[in-house]
Amino acid sequence: MARTCHSSPVDTASGPLRTEGEPIRVVVVDDQELFRRGLTMLLASETDLEVVGEAGDGIEGTALAETSAPDVVLLDVRMPRRSGIEACRAIKEAVPTAKIIMLTVSDEEGDLYEAVKSGASGYLLKDSSIEEVAQAVRVVSDGQSLISPSMAVKLIDEFKQMSKPDRDHVPGLRLTERELEVLRHVATGMNNREIAKVLFISENTVKNHVRNILEKLQLHSRMEAVMYAVKEKLLDLP
Repeated sequence: MARTCHSSPVDTASGPLRTEGEPIRVVVVDDQELFRRGLTMLLASETDLEVVGEAGDGIEGTALAETSAPDVVLLDVRMPRRSGIEACRAIKEAVPTAKIIMLTVSDEEGDLYEAVKSGASGYLLKDSSIEEVAQAVRVVSDGQSLISPSMAVKLIDEFKQMSKPDRDHVPGLRLTERELEVLRHVATGMNNREIAKVLFISENTVKNHVRNILEKLQLHSRMEAVMYAVKEKLLDLP
């Protein structure tokens, strides 16, 4: 059964009413109760994070996300009744502002690819430390994605194995040279601050470029943008 740990004003149409300085609102969804409760307790000990609810399967997790409109949802990949991948799609449709981090016991390429396609902003192994999980929540809440070089390689390999594209090509779709430059750096796993330093521009300018890239490509996350770029041969990656 889903549990709501705290309550605060939300607007389900536009997302949580969170202002700067307020804690990041988190929902934890996992069918393994001991793991879920342990993760909830550890995250709750972080002063800048607030666990607003927990659920034991994808259906309960989706309903909880709709009612609590969290900033970040930690979502197990394998769950009964509704898988994490299916729940990810449903949550992104119901609460577009929510960022989703998938939790898994393995980095199997198929799950990773489907998670990114479904709008996930991050992908963590369950043996990650609490510090890594907490930092992941902060990173995706800030609009960035968790994409390590090893994950990028897996995603690119998955694309190379696909013989038929799954997304219609948008005629006349073009990124500016600067947007392509930003996308290339995103593909290497760099965050906004690192990209800003390399390109000698402000971090806010990088954020604006990333937002424009996602809007032009009609995608959910930085990782999915990199995948699309590789498929469309916009990037020269090994």
